[in-house]
Amino acid sequence: MAQIIIKNVRKEFGNFTAVKESSFTIEDGEFFMLLGPSGCGKTTTLRMIAGLELPTSGEIYLDGEEISQRPPSQRDIAFVFQMFALYPHMNVRKNLSYPLVSQGMPRAAVKAKVEEVAGILGIEKILNKPVGGLSGGDRQRVALGRAIVRDPKAFMMDEPLGALDAEFREHMSEELRALHDRMGATTVYVTHDQLEAMQMGDKIVVMNNAVVEQFGTPQEIYDKPATMFVADFIGSPSMNFLRFDGSVAEGAQAVEMNGQSMQVPRQLEGTAGKLVFGVRPEHVTLSDAGDYRGEVLATEYLGTTQIITLDTPNGDLKARVPAGQVATVGEKIGLGFKPDTITLFNENSGRALRSDLNREVLSHG
Repeated sequence: MAQIIIKNVRKEFGNFTAVKESSFTIEDGEFFMLLGPSGCGKTTTLRMIAGLELPTSGEIYLDGEEISQRPPSQRDIAFVFQMFALYPHMNVRKNLSYPLVSQGMPRAAVKAKVEEVAGILGIEKILNKPVGGLSGGDRQRVALGRAIVRDPKAFMMDEPLGALDAEFREHMSEELRALHDRMGATTVYVTHDQLEAMQMGDKIVVMNNAVVEQFGTPQEIYDKPATMFVADFIGSPSMNFLRFDGSVAEGAQAVEMNGQSMQVPRQLEGTAGKLVFGVRPEHVTLSDAGDYRGEVLATEYLGTTQIITLDTPNGDLKARVPAGQVATVGEKIGLGFKPDTITLFNENSGRALRSDLNREVLSHG
Protein backbone atom coordinates (compact mmCIF):
# COMPACT_ATOMS: atom_id res chain seq x y z
CA MET A 1 0.00 0.00 0.00
CA ALA A 2 1.16 3.59 0.24
CA GLN A 3 1.98 6.70 2.19
CA ILE A 4 0.11 9.84 1.08
CA ILE A 5 1.56 13.33 1.67
CA ILE A 6 -0.55 16.47 1.32
CA LYS A 7 1.67 19.55 1.05
CA ASN A 8 0.26 23.10 1.03
CA VAL A 9 -2.74 22.01 -1.04
CA ARG A 10 -5.25 24.71 -1.98
CA LYS A 11 -8.45 24.46 -4.02
CA GLU A 12 -10.40 27.38 -5.44
CA PHE A 13 -13.67 27.33 -7.37
CA GLY A 14 -13.78 30.79 -8.93
CA ASN A 15 -13.81 33.25 -6.04
CA PHE A 16 -14.61 30.54 -3.49
CA THR A 17 -11.77 28.83 -1.61
CA ALA A 18 -12.77 25.29 -0.62
CA VAL A 19 -9.41 24.23 0.89
CA LYS A 20 -6.69 26.54 2.21
CA GLU A 21 -3.05 25.39 2.28
CA SER A 22 -3.64 21.99 3.88
CA SER A 23 -0.66 19.88 4.91
CA PHE A 24 -0.61 16.45 6.59
CA THR A 25 0.76 12.94 6.08
CA ILE A 26 -1.23 9.69 5.89
CA GLU A 27 1.07 6.83 6.76
CA ASP A 28 1.13 3.51 4.92
CA GLY A 29 -1.65 1.28 6.25
CA GLU A 30 -3.42 3.92 8.36
CA PHE A 31 -7.17 4.29 8.70
CA PHE A 32 -7.28 8.06 8.33
CA MET A 33 -10.33 10.23 9.01
CA LEU A 34 -11.18 13.59 7.42
CA LEU A 35 -13.66 15.06 9.91
CA GLY A 36 -15.64 18.27 9.98
CA PRO A 37 -19.03 19.91 9.43
CA SER A 38 -20.74 20.14 6.05
CA GLY A 39 -18.91 22.46 3.65
CA CYS A 40 -15.61 22.48 5.55
CA GLY A 41 -13.52 21.11 2.64
CA LYS A 42 -13.09 17.48 3.66
CA THR A 43 -14.75 15.91 0.60
CA THR A 44 -12.92 18.30 -1.72
CA THR A 45 -9.64 17.19 -0.09
CA LEU A 46 -10.57 13.53 -0.61
CA ARG A 47 -11.48 14.17 -4.25
CA MET A 48 -8.13 15.89 -4.84
CA ILE A 49 -6.28 12.86 -3.47
CA ALA A 50 -8.32 10.60 -5.77
CA GLY A 51 -7.85 12.89 -8.80
CA LEU A 52 -11.54 13.76 -9.20
CA GLU A 53 -10.54 17.39 -8.55
CA LEU A 54 -7.17 18.96 -9.34
CA PRO A 55 -5.66 21.30 -6.73
CA THR A 56 -5.21 24.98 -7.57
CA SER A 57 -1.78 24.78 -5.93
CA GLY A 58 0.23 22.47 -3.71
CA GLU A 59 1.54 18.92 -4.01
CA ILE A 60 0.14 15.44 -3.41
CA TYR A 61 2.47 12.44 -3.12
CA LEU A 62 1.37 8.80 -3.37
CA ASP A 63 3.99 6.18 -2.60
CA GLY A 64 6.70 8.82 -3.13
CA GLU A 65 5.41 10.03 -6.52
CA GLU A 66 3.95 13.52 -7.08
CA ILE A 67 0.46 12.94 -8.52
CA SER A 68 -1.40 16.23 -8.03
CA GLN A 69 -2.04 16.79 -11.75
CA ARG A 70 -2.47 13.17 -12.81
CA PRO A 71 -5.90 11.83 -13.86
CA PRO A 72 -7.62 9.25 -11.61
CA SER A 73 -6.72 6.40 -13.97
CA GLN A 74 -3.03 6.96 -13.24
CA ARG A 75 -3.30 7.03 -9.43
CA ASP A 76 -4.24 3.41 -8.54
CA ILE A 77 -6.78 4.62 -5.97
CA ALA A 78 -10.24 3.10 -5.37
CA PHE A 79 -13.18 5.35 -4.42
CA VAL A 80 -16.23 4.25 -2.39
CA PHE A 81 -19.16 6.67 -2.58
CA GLN A 82 -21.95 7.26 -0.04
CA MET A 83 -24.68 6.21 -2.49
CA PHE A 84 -23.01 2.91 -3.47
CA ALA A 85 -22.67 3.77 -7.24
CA LEU A 86 -23.41 0.20 -8.37
CA TYR A 87 -24.52 -0.88 -11.86
CA PRO A 88 -28.25 -1.68 -11.35
CA HIS A 89 -28.57 -3.86 -14.48
CA MET A 90 -25.80 -6.21 -13.29
CA ASN A 91 -25.87 -8.82 -10.54
CA VAL A 92 -23.42 -8.80 -7.65
CA ARG A 93 -20.84 -11.00 -9.38
CA LYS A 94 -20.76 -8.79 -12.48
CA ASN A 95 -20.51 -5.62 -10.37
CA LEU A 96 -17.50 -7.07 -8.57
CA SER A 97 -15.83 -8.40 -11.70
CA TYR A 98 -16.36 -5.33 -13.89
CA PRO A 99 -13.14 -3.46 -12.86
CA LEU A 100 -11.07 -6.58 -13.56
CA VAL A 101 -12.78 -7.42 -16.86
CA SER A 102 -12.26 -3.84 -18.05
CA GLN A 103 -8.53 -4.24 -17.31
CA GLY A 104 -8.38 -7.36 -19.49
CA MET A 105 -7.72 -9.87 -16.69
CA PRO A 106 -8.19 -13.53 -17.76
CA ARG A 107 -11.60 -15.03 -16.94
CA ALA A 108 -10.27 -17.66 -14.51
CA ALA A 109 -8.29 -15.05 -12.58
CA VAL A 110 -11.35 -12.78 -12.42
CA LYS A 111 -13.50 -15.61 -11.04
CA ALA A 112 -10.91 -16.49 -8.39
CA LYS A 113 -10.46 -12.87 -7.31
CA VAL A 114 -14.21 -12.21 -7.09
CA GLU A 115 -14.72 -15.30 -4.93
CA GLU A 116 -11.80 -14.31 -2.70
CA VAL A 117 -13.25 -10.82 -2.11
CA ALA A 118 -16.76 -12.21 -1.63
CA GLY A 119 -15.35 -14.48 1.09
CA ILE A 120 -13.64 -11.55 2.83
CA LEU A 121 -16.91 -9.59 2.86
CA GLY A 122 -19.23 -12.52 3.60
CA ILE A 123 -21.32 -12.06 0.46
CA GLU A 124 -20.75 -15.43 -1.26
CA LYS A 125 -24.46 -16.33 -1.08
CA ILE A 126 -25.62 -13.22 -2.95
CA LEU A 127 -23.14 -13.27 -5.85
CA ASN A 128 -25.85 -14.16 -8.38
CA LYS A 129 -28.53 -11.81 -7.02
CA PRO A 130 -29.44 -8.50 -8.69
CA VAL A 131 -28.17 -5.52 -6.72
CA GLY A 132 -31.55 -3.76 -6.85
CA GLY A 133 -33.13 -6.14 -4.35
CA LEU A 134 -30.32 -6.01 -1.78
CA SER A 135 -30.44 -4.34 1.63
CA GLY A 136 -28.45 -1.15 2.18
CA GLY A 137 -25.81 -3.06 4.12
CA ASP A 138 -25.34 -5.67 1.39
CA ARG A 139 -25.17 -3.00 -1.31
CA GLN A 140 -22.46 -1.23 0.68
CA ARG A 141 -20.52 -4.50 0.97
CA VAL A 142 -20.74 -4.92 -2.79
CA ALA A 143 -19.50 -1.34 -3.29
CA LEU A 144 -16.59 -2.07 -0.96
CA GLY A 145 -15.91 -5.31 -2.79
CA ARG A 146 -15.72 -3.56 -6.14
CA ALA A 147 -13.04 -1.30 -4.66
CA ILE A 148 -11.13 -4.09 -2.92
CA VAL A 149 -11.05 -6.41 -5.93
CA ARG A 150 -8.59 -4.13 -7.75
CA ASP A 151 -5.92 -4.29 -4.99
CA PRO A 152 -5.35 -0.51 -5.22
CA LYS A 153 -2.64 1.39 -3.35
CA ALA A 154 -5.23 3.28 -1.30
CA PHE A 155 -8.96 3.51 -0.66
CA MET A 156 -10.93 6.78 -0.58
CA MET A 157 -14.31 6.57 1.20
CA ASP A 158 -16.79 9.47 1.13
CA GLU A 159 -19.23 8.91 4.03
CA PRO A 160 -19.81 5.31 2.88
CA LEU A 161 -22.17 4.55 5.79
CA GLY A 162 -24.15 7.78 5.59
CA ALA A 163 -27.17 6.19 3.88
CA LEU A 164 -27.60 3.47 6.53
CA ASP A 165 -29.79 3.66 9.62
CA ALA A 166 -28.07 4.30 12.96
CA GLU A 167 -28.06 0.72 14.28
CA PHE A 168 -26.77 -0.85 11.08
CA ARG A 169 -24.32 2.01 10.59
CA GLU A 170 -22.65 1.13 13.90
CA HIS A 171 -22.46 -2.54 12.89
CA MET A 172 -20.99 -1.71 9.48
CA SER A 173 -18.44 0.66 11.00
CA GLU A 174 -17.13 -2.24 13.11
CA GLU A 175 -17.04 -4.47 10.02
CA LEU A 176 -15.23 -1.81 8.00
CA ARG A 177 -12.56 -1.31 10.66
CA ALA A 178 -12.08 -5.08 10.98
CA LEU A 179 -11.79 -5.36 7.19
CA HIS A 180 -9.16 -2.62 7.17
CA ASP A 181 -7.17 -4.38 9.89
CA ARG A 182 -7.19 -7.64 7.92
CA MET A 183 -6.10 -6.00 4.68
CA GLY A 184 -3.68 -3.41 6.08
CA ALA A 185 -4.76 -0.97 3.37
CA THR A 186 -4.21 2.77 3.45
CA THR A 187 -7.73 4.17 3.86
CA VAL A 188 -8.89 7.80 3.82
CA TYR A 189 -12.43 8.18 5.14
CA VAL A 190 -14.61 11.31 5.14
CA THR A 191 -17.24 11.79 7.86
CA HIS A 192 -19.07 14.53 9.73
CA ASP A 193 -19.72 12.13 12.63
CA GLN A 194 -17.18 12.71 15.40
CA LEU A 195 -18.09 9.44 17.16
CA GLU A 196 -17.44 7.49 13.95
CA ALA A 197 -14.10 9.23 13.52
CA MET A 198 -13.02 8.62 17.12
CA GLN A 199 -14.05 4.94 17.08
CA MET A 200 -12.54 4.00 13.70
CA GLY A 201 -9.60 6.27 12.98
CA ASP A 202 -5.88 5.86 13.63
CA LYS A 203 -5.42 9.56 12.86
CA ILE A 204 -7.88 12.39 12.34
CA VAL A 205 -7.72 15.70 10.50
CA VAL A 206 -10.36 18.10 11.81
CA MET A 207 -11.36 20.72 9.23
CA ASN A 208 -13.46 23.87 9.48
CA ASN A 209 -14.03 26.67 6.97
CA ALA A 210 -11.49 25.18 4.51
CA VAL A 211 -8.73 25.05 7.16
CA VAL A 212 -7.09 22.13 8.99
CA GLU A 213 -7.78 22.93 12.64
CA GLN A 214 -5.87 19.95 14.07
CA PHE A 215 -4.19 16.73 12.99
CA GLY A 216 -3.44 13.87 15.37
CA THR A 217 -4.60 10.68 17.05
CA PRO A 218 -8.15 10.51 18.46
CA GLN A 219 -6.80 10.73 22.02
CA GLU A 220 -4.64 13.77 21.22
CA ILE A 221 -7.56 15.58 19.62
CA TYR A 222 -9.91 14.79 22.51
CA ASP A 223 -7.51 15.43 25.41
CA LYS A 224 -5.44 18.25 23.89
CA PRO A 225 -7.57 20.33 21.49
CA ALA A 226 -5.60 22.91 19.54
CA THR A 227 -8.59 25.24 19.06
CA MET A 228 -11.95 26.03 20.61
CA PHE A 229 -13.62 24.67 17.48
CA VAL A 230 -12.00 21.24 17.95
CA ALA A 231 -12.82 21.25 21.68
CA ASP A 232 -16.45 22.03 20.90
CA PHE A 233 -16.82 19.70 17.90
CA ILE A 234 -15.28 16.65 19.58
CA GLY A 235 -16.99 15.07 22.58
CA SER A 236 -20.55 14.48 23.70
CA PRO A 237 -21.17 16.62 25.64
CA SER A 238 -18.43 18.86 24.28
CA MET A 239 -15.81 20.70 26.33
CA ASN A 240 -17.09 23.37 28.73
CA PHE A 241 -15.95 26.95 28.09
CA LEU A 242 -15.83 29.29 31.10
CA ARG A 243 -15.07 32.79 29.87
CA PHE A 244 -13.23 35.45 31.89
CA ASP A 245 -11.14 38.59 31.48
CA GLY A 246 -7.70 38.16 32.95
CA SER A 247 -4.08 37.32 32.38
CA VAL A 248 -1.77 34.36 32.61
CA ALA A 249 1.99 34.56 33.01
CA GLU A 250 4.50 32.22 31.40
CA GLY A 251 5.28 29.50 33.96
CA ALA A 252 2.02 30.08 35.88
CA GLN A 253 0.20 27.05 37.28
CA ALA A 254 -2.95 28.89 38.31
CA VAL A 255 -5.24 31.59 36.93
CA GLU A 256 -7.71 33.85 38.72
CA MET A 257 -11.27 33.44 37.52
CA ASN A 258 -14.16 35.26 39.21
CA GLY A 259 -11.95 35.97 42.21
CA GLN A 260 -10.98 32.30 42.62
CA SER A 261 -7.58 30.73 41.99
CA MET A 262 -7.89 27.84 39.51
CA GLN A 263 -5.10 25.31 39.10
CA VAL A 264 -3.96 24.66 35.49
CA PRO A 265 -1.06 22.87 33.78
CA ARG A 266 2.16 24.92 33.74
CA GLN A 267 1.73 27.56 31.05
CA LEU A 268 4.42 27.96 28.40
CA GLU A 269 3.21 31.32 27.11
CA GLY A 270 1.67 34.35 28.75
CA THR A 271 -1.19 36.55 27.57
CA ALA A 272 -3.89 38.88 28.81
CA GLY A 273 -7.40 39.78 27.70
CA LYS A 274 -10.40 37.59 26.97
CA LEU A 275 -9.53 34.06 28.08
CA VAL A 276 -11.41 30.76 28.20
CA PHE A 277 -11.03 28.01 30.81
CA GLY A 278 -11.72 24.71 28.99
CA VAL A 279 -12.67 21.57 30.91
CA ARG A 280 -14.27 18.29 29.80
CA PRO A 281 -17.51 17.29 31.64
CA GLU A 282 -15.89 14.14 33.11
CA HIS A 283 -13.16 16.27 34.71
CA VAL A 284 -15.67 18.30 36.77
CA THR A 285 -16.43 17.19 40.34
CA LEU A 286 -19.32 18.23 42.57
CA SER A 287 -19.00 18.62 46.34
CA ASP A 288 -20.43 20.44 49.33
CA ALA A 289 -17.07 22.20 49.78
CA GLY A 290 -15.43 24.71 47.46
CA ASP A 291 -15.71 28.45 46.96
CA TYR A 292 -16.41 28.26 43.22
CA ARG A 293 -20.06 27.27 43.02
CA GLY A 294 -22.79 26.65 40.47
CA GLU A 295 -26.55 26.30 40.57
CA VAL A 296 -28.02 23.03 39.27
CA LEU A 297 -30.25 23.74 36.26
CA ALA A 298 -30.99 20.20 35.03
CA THR A 299 -30.03 16.53 35.36
CA GLU A 300 -29.94 13.89 32.63
CA TYR A 301 -29.80 10.24 33.69
CA LEU A 302 -27.68 8.02 31.39
CA GLY A 303 -27.54 4.72 33.30
CA THR A 304 -24.13 4.46 34.93
CA THR A 305 -23.57 8.22 34.72
CA GLN A 306 -25.60 11.42 34.62
CA ILE A 307 -25.06 14.85 33.05
CA ILE A 308 -25.58 17.75 35.45
CA THR A 309 -26.05 21.20 33.89
CA LEU A 310 -25.08 24.10 36.14
CA ASP A 311 -25.14 27.90 35.98
CA THR A 312 -21.78 29.33 37.05
CA PRO A 313 -20.46 32.91 37.28
CA ASN A 314 -18.59 32.31 34.00
CA GLY A 315 -21.25 30.52 31.97
CA ASP A 316 -23.20 27.26 31.86
CA LEU A 317 -21.27 24.07 32.57
CA LYS A 318 -21.96 20.34 32.21
CA ALA A 319 -20.55 17.74 34.58
CA ARG A 320 -20.54 13.99 33.92
CA VAL A 321 -20.76 12.33 37.35
CA PRO A 322 -21.80 8.92 38.76
CA ALA A 323 -25.51 8.20 38.47
CA GLY A 324 -25.82 7.78 42.23
CA GLN A 325 -24.59 11.29 43.06
CA VAL A 326 -27.47 13.43 44.28
CA ALA A 327 -27.95 16.85 42.68
CA THR A 328 -31.23 18.74 43.04
CA VAL A 329 -32.43 21.39 40.62
CA GLY A 330 -31.96 24.79 42.24
CA GLU A 331 -29.22 23.59 44.58
CA LYS A 332 -25.95 25.54 44.72
CA ILE A 333 -22.99 23.22 44.84
CA GLY A 334 -19.19 23.46 44.93
CA LEU A 335 -17.28 22.69 41.74
CA GLY A 336 -13.83 21.20 41.35
CA PHE A 337 -11.74 20.69 38.20
CA LYS A 338 -8.98 18.18 37.48
CA PRO A 339 -6.01 20.59 37.10
CA ASP A 340 -3.83 18.60 34.68
CA THR A 341 -6.65 18.36 32.11
CA ILE A 342 -7.40 22.07 31.75
CA THR A 343 -6.84 23.91 28.47
CA LEU A 344 -6.74 27.71 28.38
CA PHE A 345 -7.75 29.43 25.14
CA ASN A 346 -7.41 32.93 23.75
CA GLU A 347 -11.05 33.73 22.99
CA ASN A 348 -10.30 36.19 20.19
CA SER A 349 -8.10 33.82 18.18
CA GLY A 350 -9.75 30.60 19.38
CA ARG A 351 -6.30 29.01 19.79
CA ALA A 352 -5.16 27.01 22.81
CA LEU A 353 -2.36 28.48 24.91
CA ARG A 354 0.73 26.29 25.06
CA SER A 355 1.19 24.40 28.31
CA ASP A 356 2.72 21.21 29.69
CA LEU A 357 -0.50 19.46 28.63
CA ASN A 358 -0.37 20.22 24.91
CA ARG A 359 3.11 21.40 23.98
CA GLU A 360 3.89 18.37 21.77
CA VAL A 361 0.56 18.62 19.96
CA LEU A 362 0.85 22.36 19.31
CA SER A 363 4.48 22.13 18.24
CA HIS A 364 3.68 19.67 15.40
CA GLY A 365 0.06 20.67 14.76
